[in-house]
Amino acid sequence: MLIGCRGWSADSVIKNEQLSIEIEFKIMKYKIIIGCCILALVYGINSCKKKPLNKIEPVEENWVKLFNGKDLDDWVVKIKGHPLGDNFKNTFRVVDDVIQVNYDGYGDTFNNAFGHLFYRKKFSNYKLRMQYRFTGAQLKDGPGWATRNSGVMLHSQTPESMLLDQDFPICIEVQLLGGLDSGERSTGNLCTPGTHVVMNDELFTPHCISSSSKTYHGDQWVRLEVLVLNDSIITHVINGEEVLTYSKPQMGGGNVNVPEEQLKPLQGNPLKKGYISLQSESHPVEFRNIEILELNQQD
Repeated sequence: MLIGCRGWSADSVIKNEQLSIEIEFKIMKYKIIIGCCILALVYGINSCKKKPLNKIEPVEENWVKLFNGKDLDDWVVKIKGHPLGDNFKNTFRVVDDVIQVNYDGYGDTFNNAFGHLFYRKKFSNYKLRMQYRFTGAQLKDGPGWATRNSGVMLHSQTPESMLLDQDFPICIEVQLLGGLDSGERSTGNLCTPGTHVVMNDELFTPHCISSSSKTYHGDQWVRLEVLVLNDSIITHVINGEEVLTYSKPQMGGGNVNVPEEQLKPLQGNPLKKGYISLQSESHPVEFRNIEILELNQQD
């Protein structure tokens, strides 16, 4: 009998049994806690494998070619002094997968026949990219400021609405300039025929402003990209570098030969969408790889 055991009493035996039970209970509780922690850890690791916290899934960009490299079927020409669709002297042509602005039929006389090649569709929210380069020599009677000068017109009026003798469409112009062998001459600038924009929270009314781009000499190809967000923000990018940003394109100002009585009632109206066109200003220029990515934004 336990009562007869040396050094033991009934009370001590009971206390020892209670202590053993408490120890076993605590061990079981800790095992349960540890088991739960292990399960949670395993679940967390598996979850991280399935959904990495810092991983951003790539979004496929559906860039569309505006120029097919073969013809100008999706484009329409408007040259000052000539009716819509009259590609005077074959100014705009396709050669070796590029759009050429070529004056070999002009007899070295430009006669201020500024021209624009419009894509057939309006756009509002998009990224536009292309490559351009200047070639050859300017026509002798071309304006001095037009030497190695062209442009890409955005948010433009319809080509059908241009007057017979109108030189430039009402639009936002991404001005393209080439170096003049010496000195600095930025490209990807902004000009505003019949329009204004906002810069640094103030209405910008001068006709042109230079970008922060480098100067590109010779006949090298230069990459142009433009981000256009409705009547909000427009950003110019040259060879991968952001060079100019502004906002709130709107009707206003001059520098376009449209009667004032037609322009004045429209001043301040936001430019939310419009046509894209390529410019002819008396110096030969080429464009290639013209593509657009439309963005899902509300007009």
